Amino acid sequence: MRGFTLLELLVVMVIIGLLAGYVGPRLFSQIGKSETKAARAQINALESALDQYRLDTGRYPSTEQGLAALVTKPANEARWAGPYLRKNIPDDPWGKPYLYKQPGERGEFDLFSYGKDGAPGGTGDAADVTNW
Repeated sequence: MRGFTLLELLVVMVIIGLLAGYVGPRLFSQIGKSETKAARAQINALESALDQYRLDTGRYPSTEQGLAALVTKPANEARWAGPYLRKNIPDDPWGKPYLYKQPGERGEFDLFSYGKDGAPGGTGDAADVTNW
């Protein structure tokens, strides 16, 4: 029975290292894109819930009430017919809460996430994900 020589093992390790160096960055860039797509899908679902809330009550929740009004009946809201979400309000894919403003600066309400960096603006994974 013949084993591998040290030289053969080193050659295999170099090949594996080169493959990892080539494939790794491409794989991790796809992960960032999937987080952004997940955030867009969650924002769309929250928008639908907000629209249903508006149909029932005649208005969107205030900034103070926030997205919590989709799950828990606000005080003095007689026409509330929720909950409007099956589960609790999700955090964005980066573990931060979605931001909600009503009235919005860009529409009737603004719903957004600051992305991976948690700061306004940015590009790539750090870009804001918005409903406008």
